[in-house]
Amino acid sequence: MSQHRQPGAPGRTGAVPALPDLPEATVSRLPEYLRALHALADAGHETVSSEGLANAAGVNSAKLRKDLSHLGSYGTRGVGYDVALLVDQISEVLGLTQCRTVALVGVGNLGHALAGYDGFANRGFRIAALLDADRSRVGEQINGLVVRHVDELPQIVAEESISIGVIATPAPAAQAVADLLVAVGVTSILNFAPCVLSVPDGVDVRKVDLAIELQILSFHEHRKASLTALPATGGSALTALPGGLAATDTQEAIGT
Repeated sequence: MSQHRQPGAPGRTGAVPALPDLPEATVSRLPEYLRALHALADAGHETVSSEGLANAAGVNSAKLRKDLSHLGSYGTRGVGYDVALLVDQISEVLGLTQCRTVALVGVGNLGHALAGYDGFANRGFRIAALLDADRSRVGEQINGLVVRHVDELPQIVAEESISIGVIATPAPAAQAVADLLVAVGVTSILNFAPCVLSVPDGVDVRKVDLAIELQILSFHEHRKASLTALPATGGSALTALPGGLAATDTQEAIGT
């Protein structure tokens, strides 16, 4: 369940500048543009065409131009987009001009991997706290951080100004952790647990379910295999139908 903070809602860090009301699809693509722009900058490019940036980000160039127009960025005809300027624009809109502190709850196998990932710092995030309900894990050190008990969350959120909570617990524990995060004022949650969280209005939840992504890929593999298995020419090959029925050609399959 993904819900969004209402415009003008008070926050812990005070008022922020007004931002464009962007479509969700555009917001989801902005990080891809930013990643591509950073790569272009690292390679020494000062400008990039819409086609070049679209290819680097893996999107359609017309869609990219429309997305960037929401930011008031239209590029220059014959020149393209200024890479550094566009990095600044997208970073500002995504709120990446300040480092976001993160609390990670659940330090099992997945939590260990997330805690040890160094890429967060390069993207504007700092994991400031690791927590777990298992007291046998408390005191364990991962990537320079000491695991603390989840009961300490209220104190940690206040001390570290936590803005985002990451849940990497088993599914049965995830809702209770989400409730605790919300209770101490965290209004943005990234959920890796394979379940749907119930949160109040004003709390944003993003869900990452690796099994679902694999199942979607399985569908595409299944579809490709079924297309490959189709006969090259027409014939009387049986077509499976729901309910165990079969038809010998297209007309029978659709009941005509």
